[in-house]
Amino acid sequence: MSFAMQLASHPRASLQATAVPYNVTPPARRPRWRRHRFRASDQEGLLTALREQKDPESALRLLNSALARDDFAPSRDVYEEIIGKLGTAGAFDLMKVLVREMRQEGHEVSVGVVQSFIESYARLQMFDDAVDLVLNQLDMFGIQANTVVFNHLLSVLSEGSKIKLLESVYTEMSNRGIKPDVATFNTVINALCRVHQVRTAVLMMEEMSSHCVAPDELTFTTLMQGFVDEGSIEAALRLKSRMSEMGCSPTSVTVNVLINGYCKLGRVEDALGYIQQEIADGFEPDQVTFNTFVNGLCQNGHVNHALKVMDLMLQEGSLPDVFTYNTVVNCLCQNGELKEAKGIINQMVDSGCLPDTTTFNTLIVALCTENRLEEALDLARDLTVKGVSPNVYTFNILINALCKVGDPHLAVRLFEEMKSSGCTPDEVTYNILIDNLCSSGKLAKALALLKEMEVSGCPRSTVTYNTIIDGLCKKLRIEEAEEVFDQMDLTGIERDTITFNTLVDGLCRAERIDDAAELIEQMTSEGLQPNNITYNSILTHYCKQGNISKAANILQTMTENGFEADAVTYGTLITGLCKARRTQSALKLLRGMRMKGMRPTPKAYNPMIQSLFRGNNGRDALNLFREMTEVGEPPDAFTYKIVFRGLCRGGGPIKEAFDFLVEMADKGFIPEFSSFHMLAEGLLNLGMDDYLVSAIELIVEKANFRESDVSAIRGYLRIRKFYDALATFGRILEINNPRWTYR
Repeated sequence: MSFAMQLASHPRASLQATAVPYNVTPPARRPRWRRHRFRASDQEGLLTALREQKDPESALRLLNSALARDDFAPSRDVYEEIIGKLGTAGAFDLMKVLVREMRQEGHEVSVGVVQSFIESYARLQMFDDAVDLVLNQLDMFGIQANTVVFNHLLSVLSEGSKIKLLESVYTEMSNRGIKPDVATFNTVINALCRVHQVRTAVLMMEEMSSHCVAPDELTFTTLMQGFVDEGSIEAALRLKSRMSEMGCSPTSVTVNVLINGYCKLGRVEDALGYIQQEIADGFEPDQVTFNTFVNGLCQNGHVNHALKVMDLMLQEGSLPDVFTYNTVVNCLCQNGELKEAKGIINQMVDSGCLPDTTTFNTLIVALCTENRLEEALDLARDLTVKGVSPNVYTFNILINALCKVGDPHLAVRLFEEMKSSGCTPDEVTYNILIDNLCSSGKLAKALALLKEMEVSGCPRSTVTYNTIIDGLCKKLRIEEAEEVFDQMDLTGIERDTITFNTLVDGLCRAERIDDAAELIEQMTSEGLQPNNITYNSILTHYCKQGNISKAANILQTMTENGFEADAVTYGTLITGLCKARRTQSALKLLRGMRMKGMRPTPKAYNPMIQSLFRGNNGRDALNLFREMTEVGEPPDAFTYKIVFRGLCRGGGPIKEAFDFLVEMADKGFIPEFSSFHMLAEGLLNLGMDDYLVSAIELIVEKANFRESDVSAIRGYLRIRKFYDALATFGRILEINNPRWTYR
């Protein structure tokens, strides 16, 4: 079969079967191309035109146009070019057809063709196929396995971190009697160092002599870098000494690796001493040397010394580059020294070194961190004026900052401006906006953005869908949440434990407990294990219903599946028991928490204290509060409000309630007016007017009332119109301090 006929008859189905990223199908009949016409000898023209094609399909069409000429036969270079094009699409079957045709036409297949296959397999993560090609299929190419071919295979396996495959290929290389060279050993040593097997890599170097191969500078430097990554600078220095003993001269790369090693350990003084020693021995620092040292100084908090090194660079005629400046700018920004950072950027421009997007992004992040958002936005607008285009990271920083400060409208406007400027939003951009929209309950807009992601081809992750499902569940739009959940499965997006837990919780909130239980079974069938969060959702549902027996059954199931009850579980059960008026059982659970070494949270103590006050056990409630301050997590605002209300309405000594108010205010907590009013009524009834004035003054001072409001309240107090003072005080307190409810 002729070459043209083989191309034309190669079926589309076989290409799809090889999981090609896109279709590479030659036309079934000769196309009517008029743009390119080639003389029989015009191989170079065809080759140039093939190289200009952006995709394999276009290259095949162009080749077929040339093949339609009876006097045209492709050269070896043309074959190799088209094979390379097909390799980018992973059309391996068609590549093999061309290799056979190539040999039939009398062309010798070069090692470069084999390398194209290897690289294409590696690009598609088909490493086993790459190994099989070299070990079992080289006859197809008419090539004998040699050191060059094996080295190339080892190199792609190293880049892909396929250590076990690499080791087996190296062993097979030895079994076949193919001699390794220094490149072979360097590749294997580099791969071992990258996976932190430095000791094994050293043994590999020791093996080199048995193959009559001497380690070179790259061998030693790679091993030194491996030791530096492990934090063992001494081992790296010993290798350098051995390097010199073997007559292998270090290069600037070797020296720079060791400087970096000192700096990573925070030993910047030793790094400086080492640089001075090397200079004395004739070493000339290069740009990388200075940059490594400047970076080390900044990483260890010595930005002022880094600035002095930059001055030294200028004196030595080695101009700082954009990396040098960016390193210093980043350090200054992290220290909050934004004025100094701007000064460095101005110095950078004056020296003729143009800032890049990273320079400005660093400053924009720092401005956003300090809530200087207007300055950050102005700086971003100035980027285009300075000839630097904001990138997706720039926009993401600003959009995220706008969402955090509660200006989602401007965030969306900036998002639209981003798209109109030609900067394509990425997954992070969409996730920031979707999260903000879901948090603010704007689910329609969040769903619209999800659809936009789909239409634009932007990758959607599990995080994206989880955020949408969570937003829908919080609004009890459970059926829509289930639709999104099913959509994940249809689009091939992995559903994780968070996905299931979110929907389980939503179903429980909607009192669809049977559906929640069914979803947990599905979760298990998909290989995901329910965890404390899963069970706590079910527990919360039963506790709210007062169905303590079923809650106990869930707790037992949870324990049987190997999960220990956590603070949330205990808090949920204690709340349920207290609602069911089983205060003593709840108290036992609270004691059980402490016996297990847990530190009870307000979530556990608050319902207990509230339940005791409701049962007129004020003394026990107050004792439990004191216990909480000693052994539990600190009381929260609701704890103080429960205790204060309980003391005010419990009929105990009124002075005790007043003293607790003082304690509460000192901790920064403000009471509800309804509770305060009970205290005020008691104080007035007992003629304790001065105590009432002190109580109001205390809260006025802590609550940060407006001056005009404070004047009005004090005016009423001066003329002894206590109820008018209380009415004004209460109105303002309710505005500033809305009621809390315990769930």
